[in-house]
Amino acid sequence: MSLAQVSHHLIDGVSDQEALDQPIQHVQQALQKLGQLAGSASKPIEDTLHGVPFGHPLHPALVSIPVGAWTVTQILDVMSAYTDEQWAASGADASLMIGLVGALAAAAAGTADWKETDGHAQRTGFIHGMLNIAATGLYARSLVLRRRNERKAARQLSLAGYSLVMLSSFLGGDLVFRQRIGTNHARVADQPTTFVAALEDQELAEGVLRRVEVADIPIVLARYQGHVYALADQCAHLGGSLAEGQLEGKSIRCPLHGSRFALEDGHVCEGPSAFPQPCFAVRVRAGSIEVQAAQPHQLVAKH
Repeated sequence: MSLAQVSHHLIDGVSDQEALDQPIQHVQQALQKLGQLAGSASKPIEDTLHGVPFGHPLHPALVSIPVGAWTVTQILDVMSAYTDEQWAASGADASLMIGLVGALAAAAAGTADWKETDGHAQRTGFIHGMLNIAATGLYARSLVLRRRNERKAARQLSLAGYSLVMLSSFLGGDLVFRQRIGTNHARVADQPTTFVAALEDQELAEGVLRRVEVADIPIVLARYQGHVYALADQCAHLGGSLAEGQLEGKSIRCPLHGSRFALEDGHVCEGPSAFPQPCFAVRVRAGSIEVQAAQPHQLVAKH
């Protein structure tokens, strides 16, 4: 068995543990109550944490702050241990504090993303988060010991914390690169470059969502106030079928986690998706709805 197979086996062993579901449920309920306390501000805050305003998940960018800062801490701790240089000790303390602040921001964004997962990814993410909390606690304790000038014990705690951070980062990498959490699930390749018939015009009623396939690409069609719209059917967030969702004015909401996309150009109206939904140019010709890969000036066709 290769090293990759061993690591996948271990991670899958964690994500198969149904015993994690009960504590996960308690955390989810606590997060729901927290959202209720935030009231109308809850959704804008969550969308910002998801990275909706930036068109890219926010968590990966924030994670680099504590990981980078604590890497500097480890380097300077080694230098201060062997050279007794005061500047190295002071730098280690400063980078540790920067890491703690960054960890809080990264945790907020990561929690917002994790809340919208389920199954194996949710369990893996739960362990990922618990490891990060433990590491942050070790670093916080290390900072206290540094203030007391108990530097040897403080360095030992920091090293233990860094080990947990590396293990947690490995799980985080699995979530992104193997379980595809935080990646764009909407299919954007191989879109037809010329207009291709998708559906007979009479078969698409007003206010109804209809899933079709064009060149093996699943597409959702919608008619709203006489206009025909076409978006990629697979939600960019986690691949849910938008055709099974619902129209909300000139937007469509995914049935899985509630992401809402504009019909006209696919931009994100509400997260958790941070990625816009691919759109198609639409025209109605000879009683047939036709679609092709869209240019910015040709997203909507009127019946």
